[in-house]
Amino acid sequence: MQRRHLMILAAAAAATPGVQAQVVDLNDAINKAGRQRMLSQRMGKAWLALVHKTQSANAQVVLDKSMVLFDRQLVELKAYAPSNDIRDTYIQLEGAWSDYKTALVGAAPGKPGAAAVLQADARVLALAHQGTLQYEAASGRPVGKLVNVAGRQRMLSQRMAKFYFAATLPVEAQTATTEIGKARTEFLSAMDLLRNAPEATSRIRDELALADGQWFFLDQALQRMQTSGAAAKPLSDVFVTSENLLSVMDRVTGLYAAIKT
Repeated sequence: MQRRHLMILAAAAAATPGVQAQVVDLNDAINKAGRQRMLSQRMGKAWLALVHKTQSANAQVVLDKSMVLFDRQLVELKAYAPSNDIRDTYIQLEGAWSDYKTALVGAAPGKPGAAAVLQADARVLALAHQGTLQYEAASGRPVGKLVNVAGRQRMLSQRMAKFYFAATLPVEAQTATTEIGKARTEFLSAMDLLRNAPEATSRIRDELALADGQWFFLDQALQRMQTSGAAAKPLSDVFVTSENLLSVMDRVTGLYAAIKT
């Protein structure tokens, strides 16, 4: 199992286009640090999708490429760290990531390992969030907060989908349902903040309008949890719509990160 994943990860590394090889400035650092939060949840979502045997081919690609990207950005963010405190966070994140990686690839995805995956991804998320806040503080500019908030929307899209897959497995179903509700509230509040920010350009507002449309489809899929449970189509819909929303919010985050004033 480990050898197979090493081979897949090597292939995915060679096939991951468009990713900057290093951190270019603090806005880019906030963007990438925030992307680590998202990846922690996206990997959990993909792993649980494999347990459900839904969107299996796509889920495997998402998992493999996300692991490659997490590894790469972790190296970049640690190397760029402008203070010992930030560097220490990424040293801690290295250890948490090692544990998470073991949970993800140490055995074939299955319900017995789900609780360990959820526990490990929570630790990685907490440290990745800590690093993002530290990079935002190092920036000290209002746009730094907007990059952070926009980037966190990516994470929330994946977190809601991940907990949908957990609740319908079911693993920690009550906690998962509660977390979906919290994430939904936070997502909607942040959309208002991003839309009304003075720094929001017409291009950013256009992308946010696209995100609203993708959010509608994801929210509809999430709300079918009570009636459809682990049926194949709702599971597939949650996977696909969460990926679509992620794509739009990644563009929004990049647009905010490109603001230099």
